[in-house]
Amino acid sequence: MISLDDIEDMTCLTREEIAALAEHEHSSEFDAAILGDYLMRQHHGPQVVQKLICEDVRAALHCGDLAHARALFVTLRQYMANHPEAARGAEPV
Repeated sequence: MISLDDIEDMTCLTREEIAALAEHEHSSEFDAAILGDYLMRQHHGPQVVQKLICEDVRAALHCGDLAHARALFVTLRQYMANHPEAARGAEPV
């Protein structure tokens, strides 16, 4: 059986990035990993992933969950460091 670790190894996303997508989409991490991998291969897909994580940060702040907002922000910073093509206005690589 394929584990989440196997799925993560097949994508360019980290476990934290996959978890953020799962939270945003209200889905399993398995489904989020597949969605994330798909988006990362699409024109402007990395920007979409960045936007979804930003929306999660905003939602956590709106709910007053500062600890979760910080954790998501760390995930966002790491994502942006690993995927500079996700910056708004960036040309896809």
